[in-house]
Amino acid sequence: MNTKLFNPELDRRGFLTGSASVVFALSGAGLSILTLDAAQAQGLAAAPRDIGPASLDTWLAFDAEGSITAYFGKMDMGQGVDTAIAQVVAEELDVDVARVSVVMGDTHLTPNQGGASGSSGCRQGAIPLRNAAAEARRVLVARAAQTLQAAPDALEVEDGVVFVRGARERSVSYVALIAEGFATALDWNGAYGNGLLVKGQATPKTPAQHRVVGTAVARKDVPGKVNATTEYCHHVTLPDMLHGRCIRPPVANAVPVNVNESSISAYPDARVVRKGDFIAVVAASEWHAIKAARELTVTWSSTTPPFPPQNELFTYLRTAPAASDSSRGGFGGRPFDPAPVLTAIASAARQVEAEYEVPFQSHARMAPSIGLAFVKDGEALIYSDTQKPHNTRDGIAKFLGFAPEQVRVVWKPGSGSYGRSDSDEAAFEAALLSQLTGRPVRVQWMRNEGHAWDPKAPACVIACKAGLDAQNAVTGWYFRARGFSGWDVNFSAAEPRDTLVGQLTGFAKADAHNFGVPGESYKFPQTVQYWETVPTLLDRASPLRTAHMRAPQEPQVHFAHESFLDEVAAAAGLDPIALRLRHLTDPREIAVLEAVATLSNWQSRASPAPAQNGDILRGRGVSVCTTFGGYVATVCEVEVERSTGRVWPRRFFVAHDCGLILNPRGLHGTIEGNIVQGISRTLCEEVRFDERMVQSEDWLSYPILDVKDAPQSIEIVTLNRPDQPPGGAGEPSHVTVPAAIANAVFDATGVRIRRLPLTAERVKAALG
Repeated sequence: MNTKLFNPELDRRGFLTGSASVVFALSGAGLSILTLDAAQAQGLAAAPRDIGPASLDTWLAFDAEGSITAYFGKMDMGQGVDTAIAQVVAEELDVDVARVSVVMGDTHLTPNQGGASGSSGCRQGAIPLRNAAAEARRVLVARAAQTLQAAPDALEVEDGVVFVRGARERSVSYVALIAEGFATALDWNGAYGNGLLVKGQATPKTPAQHRVVGTAVARKDVPGKVNATTEYCHHVTLPDMLHGRCIRPPVANAVPVNVNESSISAYPDARVVRKGDFIAVVAASEWHAIKAARELTVTWSSTTPPFPPQNELFTYLRTAPAASDSSRGGFGGRPFDPAPVLTAIASAARQVEAEYEVPFQSHARMAPSIGLAFVKDGEALIYSDTQKPHNTRDGIAKFLGFAPEQVRVVWKPGSGSYGRSDSDEAAFEAALLSQLTGRPVRVQWMRNEGHAWDPKAPACVIACKAGLDAQNAVTGWYFRARGFSGWDVNFSAAEPRDTLVGQLTGFAKADAHNFGVPGESYKFPQTVQYWETVPTLLDRASPLRTAHMRAPQEPQVHFAHESFLDEVAAAAGLDPIALRLRHLTDPREIAVLEAVATLSNWQSRASPAPAQNGDILRGRGVSVCTTFGGYVATVCEVEVERSTGRVWPRRFFVAHDCGLILNPRGLHGTIEGNIVQGISRTLCEEVRFDERMVQSEDWLSYPILDVKDAPQSIEIVTLNRPDQPPGGAGEPSHVTVPAAIANAVFDATGVRIRRLPLTAERVKAALG
């Protein structure tokens, strides 16, 4: 195959006029994000767009029919962020939202806005596009003023047509004004990633002027998914490609000593590829690659199993020496001194103490890691469903020995991610295999790899203490989280050392540490909150390496903190919401808590509920979270089956404030998804392992929420705040779920369960 990966002779205008109409297809049903022809359109012949963030043409392009393409340097994990971005652009340009398509996460087409993380898609990613669209309208209206010989303030715009107020026949379309692009500079803050910001001379609309933003626009990606026209990353193929499968050791830290390549001679199209301690097979047939990977004879080194027994995990967390803490790790470090608080608690009339335990949890993506790579003539084309395409580009460039501009990562929709999952892994493996074989290589992990070898959410033990005076007022508040680092594997793949294949081929793992503490506005007379991390169990290519999962470590932190608030309320004989309102100081937190109390018809009383007869016990629990620009309070009503221990979170009530709401329909769907995944992590999910290896390899050994345990209803009230910028929605409500359920179980049963998940077996044992 002689086609170069990128065609430098294709000029910018030629590429733009083709891409806006080829890559995206509009229909009466809406937009199909990536049609089955998209791989052709975004494939080997596409040139990089040689313009930077400071150019307005970087952000927006028009085609001859008046359709608009917005270039968004993030991506969407199934929450409809692209629809919200299209609304923002349509709003500022005064066009119908159906005209706006969004290209996401292609490193040759989109600016580096940091990919997806921290619920930043709307609260940070939308701002540059809003400013760019406002500036585009200003430029186009100014051009129209010259064409129509009228003052700019005498002109109006309706669906991409500029006309003189009161003389509609004097009009000109955006298309007629944009022949050679904008050629307009923007003020750029010089940053890449989430903090990238551009501004023009124009002032964006005020919320009072909005006609598109804030309306319930149907998601643009749904028709393609329903009609099976969306091209997922797993669908992409390239001519003459090979299929790759990687070989994993039976004991976590074993390395290959000998490989018997003749053991796969039954598959003549298959061969072994090895670099360092990384072994894979490639074959023209995917089935032959699978069979050869299973049958390849490898002699592994004799090694000491690296892990403690699973039943000793929390003992290890309590007793291992601290590797770092919040005074010297994380984002800069925060000094802390627990001594004064512990003294105040010890001298209080009454002490309340508790420890909470959270195990390792797996991302368990519905389809494991996928990557397709073609490395040729000093360039690399990568298809991946990574969360952070530009970081993945940088990491693969370092891995292959290329400059970043020699690597193009094309994001395609995948099976979800929510944190540093296995999504980057196969892309790196495919890149190496393509470089070593000289052919395109597609690597798709098997189910057992996706469960066993993805980075895990870190296990932890969290200790809480409080002092109460004679009037049951809190005198001191202590919170200490102790767990594996959330940065054992970094939150992006910008460095090869943060991938399995990188570590197996000579890139030493970093030594970075972070965990977390609560961020709400609770105020107590004496307070200390800090975290400690413990050493990783294996410092190279570990199946128990830890990294960010959805909302990084916030679910663990808030499970403990919001459960302990309930324990203190119970000890003081106070209603759980009343205790929170007594100590919260942020008006937005107070507002969501009061809103959820009203929504759920909360009856003020202390927990637990009065003793109940019968097999079904009912209770309610509450939890609050403020993170990523979102303020959430959640109430859960549960039923606990005494005879089996089954917990059914029957009803949820959520009050949600994320500032200005861009799309209420999309927001509701996002909140519902947050709640459902949160239930699964609370009731079901726990990584099983022994001294040798992770044993959770499928949906039986790592069960997730069954439909029969899904809630009967999720009722939502949103607090729209047009005076505030858009905040985060992809994570905050998820964080509230574990404590809301655990508090409801206590309310129903009078038994406090402090270890997740709340499996039926664990609950039944606790009930005796």
